[in-house]
Amino acid sequence: MSPQTANRGLRRGGGGNPLVYAVALIVVAATVGPVLYAVLGGFRSNAQLASEPVGLPDPWIFENYAGIFNSPTFWQLTLNSAIIAIITTVIVVIFGVMAAYPLARYRFAGRDQLYLVFVLGLLFPLTVAIVPLFLMVRDLSMTNTWWGVALPQAAFALPMTIVILRPFLRALPKELEEAAQIDGASRIGFFWRILIPLSGPGMVTVGVLAFVASWNAYLLPLLILRGSMRTLPLGVADFSSQYASDTAGVLAFTTVAMIPALVFFLAMERRIVSGLQGAVKG
Repeated sequence: MSPQTANRGLRRGGGGNPLVYAVALIVVAATVGPVLYAVLGGFRSNAQLASEPVGLPDPWIFENYAGIFNSPTFWQLTLNSAIIAIITTVIVVIFGVMAAYPLARYRFAGRDQLYLVFVLGLLFPLTVAIVPLFLMVRDLSMTNTWWGVALPQAAFALPMTIVILRPFLRALPKELEEAAQIDGASRIGFFWRILIPLSGPGMVTVGVLAFVASWNAYLLPLLILRGSMRTLPLGVADFSSQYASDTAGVLAFTTVAMIPALVFFLAMERRIVSGLQGAVKG
């Protein structure tokens, strides 16, 4: 059998390059390994971690997780993170689709230059502008408030949102808009009644990305928030500093802090993929 025949047979059989599978397994192990270690470590005692760092729990200890779920501080931190993430997501989705709509559907002077401004916004991470941003939030008397964190986060998420939504909205058939105009719909009517429902996958995509980024944000909440207004990532850092010797407790707290964003992302995974595919096709 010739090598060409063998390769054709391998392709027909659904096989693949073993090297690709090996690299994929290494990447999966490097990605999932730390998460599994943290999850299982929360079910172990500090003595178990010291005697056998990579072993399974024996016996299983549930007090670490129970102590976290029974802590009012944990729920206050979770509430703050959830409210800030929801505010950020709502602002990003509403203003993102409103800004992307004219950039995608209408021709006007300076349209490409305006879009270039949003694209350039991708080059400026939040850390570059953190000091003047903090001074601005302080001058507006918004320190230690949910809005003081949510508004800057939404502003820095808008460039990515518009870059994703613009090709998605542009791909919608022009005939739909023409048919709506024939039926008497205005541009605003077409936007609310037809374009918004058809843009669901793209809006879900940018919404999930904004929610997860806000949930995991650390630097801006660290500068803006104090006391009971602090978020869950700050709570993880505080817990790690306060109970540095309680390794099992720190692993349990870190695991619980990851769950909401992880579950939300996995639940929306298919919609994210479909939204990004629509943006690429556009």
